[in-house]
Amino acid sequence: MSKNTICIWYDKDAEAAARFYAETFPDSSVGAITRAPGDYPSGSQGDVLVVEFTVAGIPCIGLNGGPTFKHSEAFSFQIATDDQEETDRYWNAIVGNGGQESECGWCKDRWGISWQITPRTLLEALAAGGGEAKRAFAAMMTMKKIDVATIEAARRGD
Repeated sequence: MSKNTICIWYDKDAEAAARFYAETFPDSSVGAITRAPGDYPSGSQGDVLVVEFTVAGIPCIGLNGGPTFKHSEAFSFQIATDDQEETDRYWNAIVGNGGQESECGWCKDRWGISWQITPRTLLEALAAGGGEAKRAFAAMMTMKKIDVATIEAARRGD
């Protein structure tokens, strides 16, 4: 296990979530699965308790802790994409698997985890500052899934 690992609380589906992430994102995998050694408030002995997994190179553990705590946009994964095809692939995988769209490149998976599917051209435009950043930002504010061609046109001032 890494020295620093993100722990994500799930009701009961940490293993299903980890497997979905491993199938969807490169440099992702499912590692050790630990089962509960005894009964606990939200489960029974033998239930999956902790799942070690990696999402796009980031080590995580999923804890099946029950329904007490809910996810919010205060935590999200940001996936930088190279083009519209990659943006569409990740967006459609998350939203099409029981997730939901949000605004400005954000969506949630079916477990309530927030994702920012962000084309690099948008990140570069915002980092450039000035009029380019302002135009790209204004264009982004009208979108759910980011449209790369629209952001690139805004960067140029078209």
